[in-house]
Amino acid sequence: MREDRNCQWRIAARPRGNVSASDFAYEELPVPDIGPGEFLLRTLYLGIRPLMRMYMQGIAVAGEKPLAIGDLIHGRGVAQVVRSLHPDFSPGDIIQGQIGWQTWKASRGTERERIRKLEFNGLPYSLGAGVLGMNGFSAYTGFVYCGYPMAGDVAVVSAAAGGVGSTVVQIARALGCRVIGIAGGPKKCTMLEQLGCDAAIDYKNENIELRLAELCPDGIDIYFDNVGGEILATCMENLAHAARVVLCGSISEYMREEPFGLRNYANLRMVNGSMNGFFVYNFEHLFDEATDRLAGWIRSGDLKPVEDIVDGFESMPDALARLYDGDNVGVQVCRVREEP
Repeated sequence: MREDRNCQWRIAARPRGNVSASDFAYEELPVPDIGPGEFLLRTLYLGIRPLMRMYMQGIAVAGEKPLAIGDLIHGRGVAQVVRSLHPDFSPGDIIQGQIGWQTWKASRGTERERIRKLEFNGLPYSLGAGVLGMNGFSAYTGFVYCGYPMAGDVAVVSAAAGGVGSTVVQIARALGCRVIGIAGGPKKCTMLEQLGCDAAIDYKNENIELRLAELCPDGIDIYFDNVGGEILATCMENLAHAARVVLCGSISEYMREEPFGLRNYANLRMVNGSMNGFFVYNFEHLFDEATDRLAGWIRSGDLKPVEDIVDGFESMPDALARLYDGDNVGVQVCRVREEP
């Protein structure tokens, strides 16, 4: 990566199946100049999330217009202000926001960019690309404000070893829930038990239906869904009275030709249950609260950030592919540069 150029990853082709090298186009441009009301950002970390493949497919995500072939891939990350002609930002400030897959950015701090200054008081800035960023905000607002947890609840989390799920299981534990994580493979399940899960289900090697019946004889109080598909349908067969199902993601469905049709949603009626989908930016007014509580749990040791950090801007395409291969553990982050 050249420091004197703005290195970028753009869309070369629409992905078919998992993303591959030919779907990405690498480009180098001059480092942008700034004008009045702008500031220059030097990228430190970029977060990798499953929806980035959806951007590449030309799907409108988060109210934004679809990306065309040749467009810069969208993505949030952490950056340092190096020059500023903006009254609210000064050189040395560390921010989190919509940077895109690039190593430099001239920003005006617009509402669409959602720039937030980071003041972590000694915590690593990498957390701003994950646990103290959109992954953590999704975990906190979705579980607390859509799952309505109460001490003693049985909470089941799918993709529990992923970027959002690994945070949800620890929030649930901190709030007094009995926590069961679903993940793929013995390594991930062992990690979940180390994070405090009361039990872990290996969906690759175990029968989920039988294990849920064994572990949740009185049903599931909160199911936090990150995968959709058959695992969602299986959990819908074992709901407790007044169960809450929280729809966060559906990564098992993103590469299907036909969407999965949930046939047993009517089970909610039998248990007076509810199913809530949520969009994290609808909870933007709670991001400060989420940051404070998550950072507090980190400092107290109740929450251990799980980061899967790859080094080098050139690693971005492979890092996205890792999500769909299920190779990542925790939040997938690319370290573009060392922290200042």
